[in-house]
Amino acid sequence: MVEMKEYLVSDLERETCERFNSVRERIAAATRRSGRTPDSVRLVAVSKTQPPEKMRAVHRAGAREFGENYVQEAVAKRAALADLSDIRWHLIGHLQRNKVAQALGCFGLIHSLDSVHLASRLARLDETAPVEVLIQVNVDDEATKHGVAPQEVEALLDAVRGIVKVSGLMTIPAPPMAAEGSRRSFARLRELRDDLARSTGLELGELSMGMSDDFEVAIEEGATIVRIGRAIFSERVR
Repeated sequence: MVEMKEYLVSDLERETCERFNSVRERIAAATRRSGRTPDSVRLVAVSKTQPPEKMRAVHRAGAREFGENYVQEAVAKRAALADLSDIRWHLIGHLQRNKVAQALGCFGLIHSLDSVHLASRLARLDETAPVEVLIQVNVDDEATKHGVAPQEVEALLDAVRGIVKVSGLMTIPAPPMAAEGSRRSFARLRELRDDLARSTGLELGELSMGMSDDFEVAIEEGATIVRIGRAIFSERVR
């Protein structure tokens, strides 16, 4: 039984390392096509529903940034992986106001700010330093998606500057039939970010956009953070 377990772990790590390295190679190729360097893009391994042991395998392959959708799931995983002190945790899902206190103790970057009320609660519960956030933008005006409309982002920026640290923008575009189908949405977010940086004087360096099916297109359109789950972990555990 022990030998079989060791074989399975070895097999898991080998497959995980191959997947992770393949994604890193694709990122590097996409940055070269864009006249950028590979270190201009941060890879966040999206570990929603994945067990801690599989996350350990991804960490051993080289991942240092992990993204979770739900606060309680992330809190439990952070405790299970407490010995991996070099992990930076990202909240990429919607943050409910009643989960803010837990989120502040867990995440280094919150990708999903979408209201003044949420920013105010983040600031009230952590007065030590401004919380680092990205504003989630619903670039395709999807009724089922969270995020603010593009034309409302500047007003939100004006309202929250000084109480949280807005480092950039994030989007989840409409599911594409093919990767190229997301290009227009990614370009719109980049153009919006550039316009806002000029009009507000803020440094909005981060663009969190691109997932397993379209991250190369996102990089070509300026992504600085890509959120990759399935291409690294294979199918999610249900």
